[in-house]
Amino acid sequence: MSAAPPPFAAALTTGPLVLDGGLSNQLEAAGHDLTDELWSARLLAEDPEAVVRAHLAYYEAGARVVITSSYQATFEGLARRGVGPEEAAALLGRSVALAREAARRAEARGVTGPLYVAASAGPYGAMLADGSEYRGRYGLTVAELERWHRPRLAALAAARPDALALETVPDTDEARALLRAVRGLGVPAWLSYSVAGARTRAGQPLEEAFALAADADEVIAVGVNCCAPEDAGPAVELAARVTGKPVVVYPNSGERWDARARAWCGPATFTADLVAGWTAAGARLVGGCCRVGPETVAEVAGRLGA
Repeated sequence: MSAAPPPFAAALTTGPLVLDGGLSNQLEAAGHDLTDELWSARLLAEDPEAVVRAHLAYYEAGARVVITSSYQATFEGLARRGVGPEEAAALLGRSVALAREAARRAEARGVTGPLYVAASAGPYGAMLADGSEYRGRYGLTVAELERWHRPRLAALAAARPDALALETVPDTDEARALLRAVRGLGVPAWLSYSVAGARTRAGQPLEEAFALAADADEVIAVGVNCCAPEDAGPAVELAARVTGKPVVVYPNSGERWDARARAWCGPATFTADLVAGWTAAGARLVGGCCRVGPETVAEVAGRLGA
């Protein structure tokens, strides 16, 4: 194993870092059925080697940061499967360990680092598995959401990832809760909204949403993910202007999910040609989300000279 990498926050000052793409589509391409309310988190217990291989594919494609398979891993969701709190905390920690193992294998195969791991913390709605993660407004107070998020974030932080990815956040109430919940955990975080145009999924102006993180010392990057590629550019510019922080951006492929047909439809509009504009506007973490695979990540890495 190579020497310890520089701190994640410091790495953002040296140039853009390439993020991975969609973990679920990589696992599905390998033949795994993820039509389950735990989604990719189910494989933390059932097939951890598959998770390692999926992360490894992205490291080998040029990603320098992979995001763990803990997006939909929650104490409540796992409890519905008969998993107790101690075992659930261990599975959350395992998500970080599996990504670290993928980094070790990548380095053994000659991939040059540094290689980083970001622990995914999805929104409350992801636990519900009913689509509300794209609407927000769950009927809970900020304090209630903070109490819900804190134990999971603490379990992930205990596994010592390089960063916490507070991702696919649909509204400002949940953002406020997450910003409170990460205080004192000792791990830097990025805050990433899921957006539609210039607003959060819940309809709040993005300027207001980004401003919440401007003075949060724990948050080292702010931006968007799981959105249309055409919404990413304006959001990057706004996040950089409002917060003065590095920006994180990883949109979807541009295809749309048809819930009735249970299939993706429409053309893919994410291309590596977009990343130059994003980095010029302040993006320092650049990758893809749903339906963006290793081939596209490799193109992004090539454009960024990674």
